[in-house]
This record gives sequence, structure tokens and C-alpha cells, in this order.
Amino acid sequence: MLNQLHRLLPEGLVGDAAWFSRMGYPSSLRSRYVASGWLQPVARGVFRRPLHKPGLDDAMAPLRWQHIVVSLQMVMERPIVVGGRTALELHGFAHYLSSEGPREIHLYGDERAPGWLNKLPIATPFVFHNARKLFRSEPIANGLAGLKSEMAASETSRDTPIHGSLTWRRFGDGDWPVVLSTPERAVLELLDELPGFETFHQVDMLMDGLTSLSPHRMSRLLRECRSVKVKRLFLWFAERHGHPWLSRLDRDGIDLGKGKRMLVRHGKLDPTYQITVPKEIAANG
Repeated sequence: MLNQLHRLLPEGLVGDAAWFSRMGYPSSLRSRYVASGWLQPVARGVFRRPLHKPGLDDAMAPLRWQHIVVSLQMVMERPIVVGGRTALELHGFAHYLSSEGPREIHLYGDERAPGWLNKLPIATPFVFHNARKLFRSEPIANGLAGLKSEMAASETSRDTPIHGSLTWRRFGDGDWPVVLSTPERAVLELLDELPGFETFHQVDMLMDGLTSLSPHRMSRLLRECRSVKVKRLFLWFAERHGHPWLSRLDRDGIDLGKGKRMLVRHGKLDPTYQITVPKEIAANG
């Protein structure tokens, strides 16, 4: 059983009680492994296989957010990916990213996140979003399955889309893949948080750097997007910055709805997309 655990759970990664039980490791056996040092408890019902590094005490080996994401995706096979602002930052579009990395990690999933996610001893909190609320037929589970197939074939390179709107990046000494949204998907996820949890200024700065989006992928995602607000905002920002890919967007089938959308009080109404935007942003367009 211990040899099997080593195959199922790579060093440094975690599993929760539900996963251990599903794999045939009851509570009594987990307790024995903890007592023997083969597992480390990191939160109630969550256990890590110790990360062995030369000269580094196991107890001091830091648990990072990437360990948790890889564990969710590759070990526990939960349909969750890194998206929104975090994905854009990881793709290199952040203007003010600190040396410590993102201040929070935005996750998007087909199903509810585990309750222990923000009870872990890591400094970076997770913010979870329901992916199905924003897109009609872009199931994350299919993307994760696609990654495993591509990895097995050894034909996928860094930043290669693996399933429509998802891609991946390597992390850590284990060369683990972290699955995240492509920039095209991530910008729509970001816009969904405007103006409640993101600001027009932040989004404007990020949109300014998105000079190389794929018009084909962007067009398909806009057709799949459920949010009229998000689609109107995306086209408004795209026209504001005049990126070269804008003229190659296929707008057929993109439903922009009807009627006005008030996004900010005392803002300026854009006559084309019928959305209110901050006056100071509109004035600098």
C-alpha cells in the first residue's frame, strides 16, 4: 500500500480524506502513516506527502499555492483551473506583480471547491468562481483530461492550448503542470468581476497589454459567453485600445442583448455598447 501511495501521491503534493478513502486508505491507515512520517497533516482531513530536499528539513519545506492547484488537478482530479487576473499575471500581463507573486489566486471550477481550501497554512488566499456561470459549453473537466493525453504523448510545450481555452505551465522541481486559462478566456473571467471586485483602471491597464490575442479563439469564447455585460465590456475595451486582432474578430453569433447596462453611477453612457463607464476612463479614450 505504501509503494502504491508513492505512485499516486508525488512528494510535496496533498490529498484530502475523500481522495484517500477512494484510493483505499482508511482513516486508521492514514494515522499510521502520519505517525511514521510518511504523511504530514496540513489541515483537518488534508495530508501532504513530505517533500524531501537535500539540506532541507521536511517540516520546513514550504507549502505553496502551486502545490495545492497541482494536487487538485492532477491527484484529486477536480475540474478546477487558475483563471481571471491570476492567469493573466502568470502569462506575463501584470504591471505591478510583486516578487512574491500574486496576492490571491483566482480559481474557476465546474463544481464547488473543497471546504478546506482556505484553511491551509499558506499566505496566498484562494478566490473561487463558478465557471459554468460564465460559459455555456467550455467544461474544465475536458481540458484536464486533454492535458493528461497530451502529456502522455509528450507533444505539448509550454503555453500550448490543450483544450480550447485552457493551457498549462510547469512548476517546481517535479516539473508539474499547472493548468490555467488562456489569455482569451482569462480576460473574460476578469471582466466578469468588474466593477465589483476589479476596477476599470486595473482592467484598462491589463487590456492595454493584450496585443496578441487569437481572434479565432476569442470569437468562439465570446459566442460561448453567457454574460452580456462581459461581452459588451470586452468589445468596448478592445476598441478603446485598437488592438490589431480586433478587425479579425468574427462577430457573427455574439449576442450582445438589448437595453442599457449601468455599470457605474454618474458614469458616461457609451452609445455603441449601451454601457456606463467612468467619465475619466472615457475621457482618456
